Amino acid sequence: MKLKLLALLSTAGGSALSALWTFPSILASAFLVAWGAEAAQFLISQGLALAILAWLQTLPEFAVEAVIAWDAGRDPTRAHLAIANLTGAIRLLLGLGWPMVYVVFATAGRKTATERLPTIRLEREHAVEVVGLLPPLLYFIVILLRGSFSWVDAGVLLALYVAYLWTLFRVAPRGADHLGDAPLVSRWAYRQPGWRQKAAIGGLFAAGGGLLYATAHPFLESMLAVAGVFGVSQFVLVQWVAPFLSEFPEKVSAFYWARRVSHAPMALMNMVSSNINQWTVLAAMIPLVYGYSSLRHHGVWLDFRFDDAQRLELLLTLLQSGLAVILLANMEFDWLDATIIFVLWLAQFLRPTLRDEVAVAYGIWIVILLIGFVVRGHALLAPKYFWETVRTPRGKHDRPASL
Repeated sequence: MKLKLLALLSTAGGSALSALWTFPSILASAFLVAWGAEAAQFLISQGLALAILAWLQTLPEFAVEAVIAWDAGRDPTRAHLAIANLTGAIRLLLGLGWPMVYVVFATAGRKTATERLPTIRLEREHAVEVVGLLPPLLYFIVILLRGSFSWVDAGVLLALYVAYLWTLFRVAPRGADHLGDAPLVSRWAYRQPGWRQKAAIGGLFAAGGGLLYATAHPFLESMLAVAGVFGVSQFVLVQWVAPFLSEFPEKVSAFYWARRVSHAPMALMNMVSSNINQWTVLAAMIPLVYGYSSLRHHGVWLDFRFDDAQRLELLLTLLQSGLAVILLANMEFDWLDATIIFVLWLAQFLRPTLRDEVAVAYGIWIVILLIGFVVRGHALLAPKYFWETVRTPRGKHDRPASL
């Protein structure tokens, strides 16, 4: 999928009319891969199924980021756009996506939930995703302090992602007794005899991923062209509009699950899995593509270096993700958590000049939560459940009472 950044950011290379077929195609691809993930969780762990799902859903993000990083390697004055796209994608998925999952969950569950503002309660195995978000954040602090991003850093981030997948592999699949909660298409795929079962599940992933791959380019192109007509700046297009469109498949599948109360944890973990993908594999692609591009265009492999503005963007994004990890440390996500994340994201989205203040607000809230944990003296559930998962041999995990 060869894209040109300037073509994406102008009206010349895209027609708004193509949205008439690309938008339904994107929706169809999102449902196909979501059904595949729901069937796959009975063969592999739910977390591993969601990791595969995240790979397919982030194909548009990878395509856009690769083009931006390649263009930056040719012209270093455009390097800020690579960080803008990365940080915008992460902050948008977390600051808007997570709260929207809660809103859909709370609204859809109002008829059956006894609480007025119900809480999304994660399951034990979801501790792998929660804790799995922490190592890349800690390593990015090192990258931020050093002020440069090299191929060695990319290798470390990729290794962290492999370790994350290995941990997910150790988690047992869902019990077939929960199959009744899955959609009709997922049940059909799982119930196929013999080799046809894996072929049907793989077919759902392949069909959804193929459709997404074929549709992502014209979908992004047409929508960005429309945004360009309305005079949206290049930086805003790269940091917010492009990530919103490239993350659209993730939002569709997550909201689809969130409207069913029993599937809300899976919806939230779909978002978390994508966040891990962004902080590791997507981020690692920047120095690799940038360095190779600089080698091709200038004859020397260059490390990606940050200026002050890029450091602030990364710091703000790190603090937001750090706050999110702490909010999930007790394996719950409630209305207050969703509100805090959304309000702080909305503040710096509407008023970009408030980035410094919002970063301070993130830091203060993190300190408040940490002090609260110490004062209450309660053991954090996420690390506890994560350790139990790592130490328990594959196939011997206690399955949850419900999906």
